[in-house]
Amino acid sequence: MLLELPRHTEIFGSVKIHELQRVIKLDSGGFENPRACDITWDDIKSILKRLAIIVPVKNENLHLLDGVLRAIPFDCTIIVVSNSDRVPQDIYNMEKEVITSIHNLSQQEFISIHQKDPEVGFAFHDVGYDSLLEKDKTVRDGKSEGMIIGMLIAKSLGKDFIGFVDADNYVPGSVREYVLDYAAGFCMSKTPYTMVRLHWRYKPKVVEDRLYFKKWGRVSEATNRYLNLLISTCTGFETGVVLTGNAGEHALTTNLADIMEYSTGYSVEPYHFVYLFDTFGLKAEEILYPDAFNAGIEIFQIETLNPHLHEEKGQVHINSMLLSSLSTVYHSKLCNDHVMSELLDNLVDILRSWETPPQNVIMPPIGGIDADSFTKMLESHAETFTWLKHEGVMEGVIEEGYLTGKSVQSV
Repeated sequence: MLLELPRHTEIFGSVKIHELQRVIKLDSGGFENPRACDITWDDIKSILKRLAIIVPVKNENLHLLDGVLRAIPFDCTIIVVSNSDRVPQDIYNMEKEVITSIHNLSQQEFISIHQKDPEVGFAFHDVGYDSLLEKDKTVRDGKSEGMIIGMLIAKSLGKDFIGFVDADNYVPGSVREYVLDYAAGFCMSKTPYTMVRLHWRYKPKVVEDRLYFKKWGRVSEATNRYLNLLISTCTGFETGVVLTGNAGEHALTTNLADIMEYSTGYSVEPYHFVYLFDTFGLKAEEILYPDAFNAGIEIFQIETLNPHLHEEKGQVHINSMLLSSLSTVYHSKLCNDHVMSELLDNLVDILRSWETPPQNVIMPPIGGIDADSFTKMLESHAETFTWLKHEGVMEGVIEEGYLTGKSVQSV
C-alpha cells in the first residue's frame, strides 16, 4: 500500500497527532520512495493475523451485514456483538445464520454474542467490572458497551490489535480497505500505544435524484472544530489537525485499549481524543501510566480511497450524536470559558436552552479485567455465545430459517 507521508505532526504532551494521510494506491511496488510510505503486502499480512475486527450490530439490514462480513480479510478474527431485537422476531438468530453461512464457505474464524444476554452481565460482575451494568446486572444499551465486550474477547484471544467497522455499509469493498488501512497505520507506528482513525474521502448523499459526494457531515465538522479548539487554547497556536473526531471506523493496539477510558453510546469516538488530551496532554495533572507517557501515543489519521455509503438514520440520530459528542468536549478538564461559550452557542440549537449539556457516562479502563476468565464464562454459560473456529463445525441445525445450538469446537 502507498500512503502520503504526514506533512505535520501536532505534539500535545505525550500525544502525537499525525496530519491526514491520503491513500495513494491500495497496492504498491515495494520501491524506495522518499515522498510516500510504501508498505509491503507481507507487512500488512503480518498485522492482519494479529488483528480482531469487532462489528457492533443493532437491527441492521442483513444484506448489508452480509457484505460487511464477507469483505473483512480472512486472516482477521471477526467478533460480532449484537444488540438487535429478539422479540417479536429473533433478529440475532438471523444474524447468526448469516455468520454461519459465511463461515461454512470460507472457514474464517467468527465469534458472536448478544449484548443483552444475561450471562454477559453476570460475567462482567464476576470479573469486577460493573460500570456498564443496569440494576438487574444486564449490560446497558449502547454502542460503546458492545465495543467493550468485543475488546475483552479479542484480548482473550491474544490479539495485539483491535479494529472496528460499522455494519451498515453499502460498499463491501470499502470495508476491506478500512481494515487494510488499519494495518498500514500500525506498520508505520513507532510505539505500542497507537490508534488509527479513518477519514472518509467522501460521504455520498442523494440530492435531487443523483449522488452528491459530500466531504463533511454536520456532526464531524462541529466535533473536529471543538477538539482542535481544546488544543489551540492550551498551546496558544491555532490548529486544525484533528479531522477524525467521530471516526466510527478506527483501530487501536491492545496496549492502548487497556489504558483508555470509554464514554457511553455514540460519544465513544470523540471521547478518545478528550481522554488522551486530559490524561496525556500538556496539562495532565498526574502521570497515571508512565510507560505510555515515555513511549508516547501516536494517532494516525488516514483518508480512505473509497467513499463511505451507509444507511441514513435521520435527524434525531444526528442531533443525538452531536449532543453527546460536544458534551464530551464541554466536560473536558481542558475546556475553558472561551471553549464553553463557543460550545453553548452551538448546542443551543439542539437543547433549545442555555443549559449545561449532560455529562456522558464514563467507564474505566479494561486493563485490570481478567479477559480469559470473562470469555471462558461466556463460552460455558452464555446461550448466545457462538465461536466458529477454523475448520469448525456447527453443533446444532438450521431449523425453519433459524439457527439453533452453539458452536465452540474445532476439528
